[in-house]
Amino acid sequence: MNPLDDLDPRYRTVLCDVWGVIHDGARLFDGVAGRFERWHREGRKVIILTNAPRPADRVERELEAMGLSPDHWDALTSSGQAGIEALTHPPRPVGFAGTRADFEDLEAHGVRFATAQQPHDEIALTGLDEYRYEVADYAGELEEWRMRDMLLHCLNPDRIVVHRGQRLVCAGALADAHAANGGRVRFYGKPEAPIFEHALALAGNPPREEAVMVGDGPMTDMLGACRMGLDAVFVRGGIQEGEDYEWGAEFGDWRPIMTVSEL
Repeated sequence: MNPLDDLDPRYRTVLCDVWGVIHDGARLFDGVAGRFERWHREGRKVIILTNAPRPADRVERELEAMGLSPDHWDALTSSGQAGIEALTHPPRPVGFAGTRADFEDLEAHGVRFATAQQPHDEIALTGLDEYRYEVADYAGELEEWRMRDMLLHCLNPDRIVVHRGQRLVCAGALADAHAANGGRVRFYGKPEAPIFEHALALAGNPPREEAVMVGDGPMTDMLGACRMGLDAVFVRGGIQEGEDYEWGAEFGDWRPIMTVSEL
């Protein structure tokens, strides 16, 4: 029996992470659609919030392609969408670090990218590119960003995700390296408050005690919930699969209300 079957009925809003909880980047996990349907039958709202650096509409299309239709959730937001809003208000030319697909997504949503000749001191960071897989591979860029005092807009605060069983380095790890060099970084997404506040607004701003966060990221999903005064369910089958997590001082006395291996 899954402990989620006995989730307290007072949690009328479920905030749910994506990678490591709903899918592994390639396939929908077994039982996810059924769990979402059950939550709806129980009268709960399901709000998906993800640290994906992509616009919300692309995340929706990806979930649909995996077999999770919009009928299964009530609203969806992403750190990429939050970053797009910041990068386009006001519009100005910025640099880019990430994959070609992410570049095209941001450009299609109004982000203006600087040419080689255009001066700029900001970079939209969505992740590592298609050819480099470790932060150490960016030593040259990190030194250049430090010398130019670049502000990195990190559209994916995740440090690690599991994709098809493989652990991959994400934008958050590169942003950490820039910050360690004394560089300026602005994070969008979990554990920062704005994405949680936006997700709660999408749910109609329920009382905090009636909302619960479900995620597998200790320093994103869980820390964000802790800071926001939310209860949380820790999914150990994601990036912490097979590991016991030691909750650090940043969590104080806060702990997840339960730990599960899957939805």
